[in-house]
Amino acid sequence: MSEIIVHNHKMIFGWEEDNGLGERLIQQILRGEKTATCAPKEEYSAEELQQTYEPVGKIVTVYDKHGNPRCNVRLKEVFETTFGNPDMRLVQGEGNGDDVAQFQEDHRLAWKDIGITLTDDTVLIVELFELIHE
Repeated sequence: MSEIIVHNHKMIFGWEEDNGLGERLIQQILRGEKTATCAPKEEYSAEELQQTYEPVGKIVTVYDKHGNPRCNVRLKEVFETTFGNPDMRLVQGEGNGDDVAQFQEDHRLAWKDIGITLTDDTVLIVELFELIHE
């Protein structure tokens, strides 16, 4: 892999006790399969929300749960959608093709592991990105 240039803006994938999920997601990004990520809006502070929209168009460094930079992506767009009726760009960018039910099941399970229950009305903050090579 070429040298990763670390930027001020970052995305972190994984957490302790994630059973390897963070690493699987990073591998999907590196293969170009994952081009979107999301999180419930309620989990963001006002400052974090502002910081999420700030780097649109800029390069963002992807880190693993241990703080190691793994790759860079260009943040293309940030927007809101609901969990019950997710924007198809999110579903496809998460690697689920057009399978909304699979997207929802995957995210219910992942977020349940950290104590978050998703409902149809849950607002998600979506980040669309593309892998870049510097």
